[in-house]
Amino acid sequence: MNERGITTMSLNDWFNKGITKEAYMERLDKHKEAFHHIYESFSIPSPDVSQLEGVKNIRALVLAAEWCGHCMLDIAIYLRIADQANIPTRFLIRDDNLELMDQYLTNEKRYIPIFIFIDEDGNEIGKWGPWAPEINELTEKLKENLPERDSEKYEAAFQNYIKQVGTAFEQDKTLWNYVYNDIKQTVLTI
Repeated sequence: MNERGITTMSLNDWFNKGITKEAYMERLDKHKEAFHHIYESFSIPSPDVSQLEGVKNIRALVLAAEWCGHCMLDIAIYLRIADQANIPTRFLIRDDNLELMDQYLTNEKRYIPIFIFIDEDGNEIGKWGPWAPEINELTEKLKENLPERDSEKYEAAFQNYIKQVGTAFEQDKTLWNYVYNDIKQTVLTI
């Protein structure tokens, strides 16, 4: 129980509550094809294979949502790292797990994905997310041209922005490598 009298779950409890990679992938809808394209097309660079195979005693909790474009890209790449490094991973859907999500806010907002790395005892030993710096730079640049939210042109412009970002995430392998290198660096420094 915390200082406000609220029962809080341990990270081990959250891990046990989470769903598997396969269950998460089955839930995909909007970004299913793009996710699978990235997951099937991306492979760990040969020089990094032995480094990642040397990772030991790490598990991961991933806060995510099926509709999230950043999740589409980041999780597809992360799963290749997790496969290579043998990192047991469980997924928690953001909006169903706000008690945990609200402990990992970015700029006071519920941005995802968030990867919480834990040891065998359930202690947090690292965190990554919600995006690689270069990805954030790209999305912020694309947002610069959006009209104000109360503008009648906002919704159409926002949908165009979403389409641009989704296409870039799905097709631009340079972006894939930014994500890979940033997550890899976190995993290897734990």
